[in-house]
Amino acid sequence: MSSNKQFDAKQLDKIIEKVIDTVHNSKDEIFQIGEQSRQEHERLLDELEQTKALVNKIIDEGDKLEVQTRLARQRLSEVNRDFTRYTEVEIRDAYEKAHDLHMKLTMIREQERQLRMRRDELERRLVRLKETIERAEHLISQITVVLNYLNSDFRQIGEFIEGARQKQEFGLKIIEAQEEERKRLSREIHDGPAQMLAHVMMRSDLLERICRERGPDETIQELRDFKKMVRSALYEVRRIIYDLRPMALDDLGLIPTLRKYLQTVEEYNKVTKISFVHFGQEKRLPPRFEVAIFRLVQESVQNALKHAEPTEIQVKIEMTNNYIFIIIKDNGKGFDTSVKKENTFGLIGMKERVDLLEGKLEIRSKIGSGTVVAIQIPLGL
Repeated sequence: MSSNKQFDAKQLDKIIEKVIDTVHNSKDEIFQIGEQSRQEHERLLDELEQTKALVNKIIDEGDKLEVQTRLARQRLSEVNRDFTRYTEVEIRDAYEKAHDLHMKLTMIREQERQLRMRRDELERRLVRLKETIERAEHLISQITVVLNYLNSDFRQIGEFIEGARQKQEFGLKIIEAQEEERKRLSREIHDGPAQMLAHVMMRSDLLERICRERGPDETIQELRDFKKMVRSALYEVRRIIYDLRPMALDDLGLIPTLRKYLQTVEEYNKVTKISFVHFGQEKRLPPRFEVAIFRLVQESVQNALKHAEPTEIQVKIEMTNNYIFIIIKDNGKGFDTSVKKENTFGLIGMKERVDLLEGKLEIRSKIGSGTVVAIQIPLGL
């Protein structure tokens, strides 16, 4: 069944490639048509300007000839009315001049008519070419949308499938992690506070016996040891509660809680220096923002401590009216971000948290150059 699915996916990829090639070739052909139409449009536009200039010139010449022809006809009429007053040469010149002017006027009017027809034809062709250019541009824009869809949305099908698979695995891992967390808490409570409380009960019996048998001096010393044991038990209980959900987050807010948490982690790890810098406003956020941001910083810092072996971790937070920017940078051994590792569910969980808050998550790292986790979350308050 899995081989068939892989085969179908490959066939789908081939079909998409063929469709993209065909659409791309069609786009090129339409572009060529549009370019040819545009060049023809420019050529005809120049010819139209020249034709219009010729039409105006011919009209002027025709108007002048018409005046001359009218005068020649008037002269011919005079000669015809009283031809006895004129010589044969004058009569012939009057006829020839009137005839020549009439022929020239007829020719120039015919030339004007042809030029007007050419001008009108050029204008009609220019209108059609403009429509062709506009249709070509419209088709190219539509094909561009189709290509973008094929190249982006269609190609993301595999990524969507992979993302769904990862989310399914992530869901199963969450269930496993919950069970592991219950086991861990059970062990920690059993090995820590429960054992200490059992010792407290035993030491209280011992304290009572010492008070009766050995006097106040040894009783005071035993009380001091007893107090240390109770304090250790209290510390363990608070640490477990803090890991589950820091109470200071509800009481003090995000920034003070992070500052205290990172200070505690630094004291516990000893070899890693952790610095915390906050810029901008320090205001309370809705609980879902504060919890999510705290967990993102916590996960990033724990990932660095667990995998990168850094000597320094820097946490910077900038809060504005509309956004909160978070940078977690370490000088550890880094990793190749282009290589997908199995069981990277910590990173998947961080991405899920950021996506739920409609934010952006970017992880930059190189082997030997440390890692930078950059988070941007819109507050939308």
